[in-house]
Amino acid sequence: MTLLALDRIGHAFFGRTVIERICLTVGPGEIVSLIGPSGSGKSTIAHVAAGLLEPREGAVRRAYRRHAMVFQDPRLLPWATAAQNIALPLRLACVPPRDRAARVQEAAARAGLLPEDLDKYPSELSGGMRQRTAIARALAPDPDFIYFDEPFTALDVALKRRMQDLLIAAAATTAGAGARFAALFITHDLMEAIRISHRILVLDAEGRGIAGERRVEGTPGHRADAMVFALWQGYLGADPLFAHVHDIDERRRP
Repeated sequence: MTLLALDRIGHAFFGRTVIERICLTVGPGEIVSLIGPSGSGKSTIAHVAAGLLEPREGAVRRAYRRHAMVFQDPRLLPWATAAQNIALPLRLACVPPRDRAARVQEAAARAGLLPEDLDKYPSELSGGMRQRTAIARALAPDPDFIYFDEPFTALDVALKRRMQDLLIAAAATTAGAGARFAALFITHDLMEAIRISHRILVLDAEGRGIAGERRVEGTPGHRADAMVFALWQGYLGADPLFAHVHDIDERRRP
């Protein structure tokens, strides 16, 4: 079964092609990372897949029940508490108020938030706590698919690792009667992709489709640091598919 399929997707901004011939799939319970050079259209692919942008060409097939999205910026409502931010998608989905509190607490716990954090406003939370709140907000409606658009880029190394571990644990945990979620994870960090993913897709440097993929040995959350580092060295040093993943050409793409 496939939860998400992109079939020869193309998109352009103001007549300039950003991506073309993009084909990818994500299966149930699978975390698939999409990496590529800066400016190569990774976020555009995620936005088209999630329905935030209409593709110029190709087809998007979504077989999941409900999706959520986590961005690089937490995008919290500054006038609302953490609990109110987490409850927002539940309110929009018309979940009865009597059921919201329990759903908020469950999502907050999965995201590593403490009960005392829930009454705080975003300005009272650290950067990591704001991102935890954004993740809890995504988890609250119990999605079976989540899009992550470079959510940990702005965090320091230690905090980024904690957020990666949180994602791995949350993806493997069943919430209520729902199934664990699958994810499309956008990143420019190959080490991050190796730690969290079942598969890594590499975007062509010119945006002309997916250059290739690698299935990562082992299971997310069960790979020793030495194994992650060895895979990272092997990919960068000996695998031509990863030769340009750290290139930067911000002028080429919008």
